[in-house]
Amino acid sequence: MMKILKMGLCTALLMSSVISVAAPESDYWPLWNKSSESNRRVIDHSSLDAILHSYVITGHASGINRFRYGDVSRKHRKQLDRYIKTNTSLDPRDYSRAEQKAYWLNLYNALTLDLILDNYPVDSVENIPGPRGSGMKGPWDKKVASVAGQKISLNDIEHRILRPLWQDHKVHFGLACGGLGCPNLQPLAFTSANSRELLKKSGREFVEHSRGVQLKNGELQVSKLFEWYKADFAKDDKKLLKVFARYSSDRDALYLLGFNGKIDYTHDWSINAP
Repeated sequence: MMKILKMGLCTALLMSSVISVAAPESDYWPLWNKSSESNRRVIDHSSLDAILHSYVITGHASGINRFRYGDVSRKHRKQLDRYIKTNTSLDPRDYSRAEQKAYWLNLYNALTLDLILDNYPVDSVENIPGPRGSGMKGPWDKKVASVAGQKISLNDIEHRILRPLWQDHKVHFGLACGGLGCPNLQPLAFTSANSRELLKKSGREFVEHSRGVQLKNGELQVSKLFEWYKADFAKDDKKLLKVFARYSSDRDALYLLGFNGKIDYTHDWSINAP
């Protein structure tokens, strides 16, 4: 009887672990499916751009961009708060779709920086508290801002706005979630003018780094990002390999396209500090 109970407990713990790391489904939020393509105005992201330029380390020996959380000045901390306050006070639906895309990518990253700075020093994004009383791990479901009268979380931005409205796998490369296993936080803010090329650049940096895709000794290890959101990238593993090849050097692309083994997935939530 005790053996059965132990087996049941292990199974329950395993299921709990699986559920806790499962990524949310894309969940279309119709409210945000509106734009004003005739509006030629641009949203000002210069404040965030200056902060990223000041604190993102691009030449780290690990090949992963780092952010100098411990060095952020009081002036720049207030500047980040003002940027978030200013941009959440406007309604992105009054702007073009291209402006909206940059807006949501930047807001996600700015809010992530804000959360980490509020809790720094912290060794993992997962250790930042979730919604009060929820017992959830990580801050992604916590309502951290209000836009157009709607309280939103990081998961709302990613899974209810960016993913369903743009249906572009490259948005995953633009969301720097604060961990070493995440795509690089870029040293500049997204804009409607640079988003396309900057997302491609971030995708190449991620796939060409070992935390993104690593083919070694006949084994392929890739980021869990591609497991969590596989449907966003490809219909099956064969097509997923083609996605990897698209962001890889010609030599690596040949090896990837010829791979027919098992894909192992991994992720590191350790904070992306120096």
